[in-house]
Amino acid sequence: LQSLCCFQKPKTQVHSASDNLSRPEDQHNTMEAPQQQYSDYQEDGQQQQQEEGEEVAVTYQTLDLLQEHGIAANDIQKLNDAGYHTVESVAHATVRKLSEVKGISEAKVMKLKDIVKTLVPMDFKTAADALEDRKSLVTLTTGSIELDKLLEGGIETGSLTEVFGEFRTGKTQLCHTLCVTCQMSITDGGAEGKAIYLDTEGTFRPARLQEIATRFGMDPAVALENVAYARAHNSEHQMDLLKMAAAIMAQDRYALIVVDSATALFRTDYVGRGELSERQMQMAQFLRQLTRLAEEFGVAVFITNQVVANPDGMSFAKDSTKPIGGNIIAHASTTRLRLRKGRGENRICTVFDSPTLPEADCQFAVGPQGICDATE
Repeated sequence: LQSLCCFQKPKTQVHSASDNLSRPEDQHNTMEAPQQQYSDYQEDGQQQQQEEGEEVAVTYQTLDLLQEHGIAANDIQKLNDAGYHTVESVAHATVRKLSEVKGISEAKVMKLKDIVKTLVPMDFKTAADALEDRKSLVTLTTGSIELDKLLEGGIETGSLTEVFGEFRTGKTQLCHTLCVTCQMSITDGGAEGKAIYLDTEGTFRPARLQEIATRFGMDPAVALENVAYARAHNSEHQMDLLKMAAAIMAQDRYALIVVDSATALFRTDYVGRGELSERQMQMAQFLRQLTRLAEEFGVAVFITNQVVANPDGMSFAKDSTKPIGGNIIAHASTTRLRLRKGRGENRICTVFDSPTLPEADCQFAVGPQGICDATE
């Protein structure tokens, strides 16, 4: 496992979080130390991961490995330019998609496919083996004991988690908290990796990361440097930024991708029923790319979603809103969480859909130091 070092800003529109901080003199705000109760919970909750070991295995292979199997360096560069940065990305791509890469003939594509089949296991395995693979998955703490219990440890890596709700329900604050907790050690509820934050609504605030990092006893400056941030301005730019994210993830250890929100730009770029079909197709491509990155790099993908009033629902119903995106985003998300407002700063999280978690809910709070336990 590579040690956490400062994120080197590439020659793209992706920046480290510290580049967006306008008041560096506010870095050393007075914050309370983490509560002893939270530390005790982390020691108990992460006991199983301690027994499995404290190192995070690298789940991908770089394209340089293909040179040992007779693939020319210029062909590898062409694959990199087309957005394929790992052996797994080539293995998971279709022959048709690889044939669209400029300068790669169909004969080379078939040769590539034959090679990657020997490097990436893609055949059947027993359920027992699948169970052993899942034991190595790491979960990211949310900062709240009750919320972690509801999620059986936290946000799962290697899959896509969607959270939706009205405004002021804590979606963005949860995103900020995860950007810090993913950097912590595995025994403390992290994954010892960096984070990528793709902002489509202009709500990213680096100062929040400083406050949250101080809460967990981390150096705020280091925490900011370990978050790569980019502002998307339209749905096409959002897709391009995801390709850039794949490139920088192949260079270092990353544990989290945040998209806040995944649907906002698609919602405004495609208007009316006449463009609904095109919107859904483009959104499906974006979500498929996110799922691919989660599987290739073993990162947790955390996306937020907006809601819309449900005209079919009863006006006196407890919650008459529904997430946008329809079945496309519903099928793409592994775990779906609904957030609702509670009393004061308290919020309610409900497991809306999950292959493993039971339908239940819990309360948490949004405080000055990010997501925390609910107050009375």
